[in-house]
Amino acid sequence: MAWPVTLNDLSRPFHVEPTNIVSVNNDVQRVTDEASAMNKRIHYYSRLTSPADRALIAPDHVLPAPDEIYVYSPLGTAFKVDTCTDGYGKNSSLVTIFMIWNTMMGTSILSIPWGIKQAGFTSGIILILLMGILTLYCCYRVVKSRQIIPLIDTSNWEFPDVCKYYFGSFGQWSSLLFSMISLVGAMVVYWVLMSNFLFNTGKFIYNYVNDINVTDIVPGTNGSNKVICPSAASGHLPRNRSVVFSADNITSFTLFEKWWNKSQTVPFYLIAVLLPMLNLKSPSFFAKFNVLGTVSVVYLVLLVTVKAAHLGIHLEFNWFAENEFFVPEFRILFPQLTGVLTLAFFIHNCVITLLQNNRNQENNVRDLSIAYFLVGLTYLYVGVIIFASFPSPPLSKECIEQNFLDNFPSDDIMSFVARIFLLFQMMTVYPLLGYLARVQLLRQFFGNAYPSLFHVLALNLAIVGAGVAMARFYPNIGGIIRYSGATCGLAFVFVYPSLIYMISLHRAGQLTWPALIAHIFIILLGLANLIAQFLL
Repeated sequence: MAWPVTLNDLSRPFHVEPTNIVSVNNDVQRVTDEASAMNKRIHYYSRLTSPADRALIAPDHVLPAPDEIYVYSPLGTAFKVDTCTDGYGKNSSLVTIFMIWNTMMGTSILSIPWGIKQAGFTSGIILILLMGILTLYCCYRVVKSRQIIPLIDTSNWEFPDVCKYYFGSFGQWSSLLFSMISLVGAMVVYWVLMSNFLFNTGKFIYNYVNDINVTDIVPGTNGSNKVICPSAASGHLPRNRSVVFSADNITSFTLFEKWWNKSQTVPFYLIAVLLPMLNLKSPSFFAKFNVLGTVSVVYLVLLVTVKAAHLGIHLEFNWFAENEFFVPEFRILFPQLTGVLTLAFFIHNCVITLLQNNRNQENNVRDLSIAYFLVGLTYLYVGVIIFASFPSPPLSKECIEQNFLDNFPSDDIMSFVARIFLLFQMMTVYPLLGYLARVQLLRQFFGNAYPSLFHVLALNLAIVGAGVAMARFYPNIGGIIRYSGATCGLAFVFVYPSLIYMISLHRAGQLTWPALIAHIFIILLGLANLIAQFLL
């Protein structure tokens, strides 16, 4: 990774772009006059004053332009961060906390009520709290992992660099593999959700424009705040059926149903919009819409609050026995929630970058803890309120969908607005995730994030093809989230932070039996979490 030279970093080798290297007699490499002049200008500024005096720093036009740096949480937000070339962050603690919350929050919030239903109401709440504490501790170990490396300047290292230091090429390539799993898994989930939101949005607009009164042939409640149960549709997808039709509308409505199908046509329509976006060299334009992620989450919280106010609370505590309308408080399917939560609380791949921009570095641990608390509180609020207010009876709690917006019909106004927000937000984040996948994979193999249009197009076609296939044959976001979350979480959340900490203590002669047993237990929990996803 290249870095610009600063006053406090003059001991580092001066970075020279490949374009500034020329060949002499085909066997000796020399630096061009341009690069040499830049080096002299920077050292000139450094000699104008003492290193402790920050009054004279090489201005921005003297330094080479830094690379674009993006951070992401797989199902949260991806956005561009500003590099701090002077070694000092510029964000206050409040901004840092908000950035971590905003990065972590995302589409995983849609599956939290389903996860609580799979685990049971009481055990679901307990698991959210425990997983939040566990992933916070592992994230804390990631933040501290650079500081425990002796005699090496690690100020510009990311966590994969730490993994490479301790585990060699295996650590480097395995971190790349699990990072790609999290990225591609997130992009697949996004494609499934975008297909869902686009389908319901188009369905709402068509019915409104053509003044069609529609009833979904699935069980549901009556009244203005209707809740439906798509999973009770006896194995076939819910389809539009008109209550009142004119003769002229029948043909066009049938044709619309044929060409506007959630799994058979809509996933393919997205290709025309998103594939060209993926092939752009820089996604910086889409990073400008990062605020949409915050707006979407705030609106979802508002939607949940309004719906709960109208529907009321419907709870019955059955600790182990099931009945027609309610689920037990403890269920054997609880690992499905832990798989979802592993990805919901996942920020370990970019937390170092986010905290580097914190003005008060001594507050990093406190700010990270507050951010995790707020994320957990948001998940708890949405999950508990949706589960508790789900109208049982007449519907069973088993009807709660993997995307809780599917429990509201397409003609519900508030749900329509939520789907519009989320659709547009995902269409801006998706190219950022594709860019990150391209940078990590192609730069590793070819030394260039954009070796050619052919290489980029081939990679993007493979990623888009995976999304279309899942939207077509396995549109279950809860399943995709828990599988990818448990897989990438095994490495980044459970194994690597614990192993690195134990190795560092051992090398320092400070490893104790309690620390060894506790961190081996954390690794075993991550392994059990992954295995359980394939057994339940």
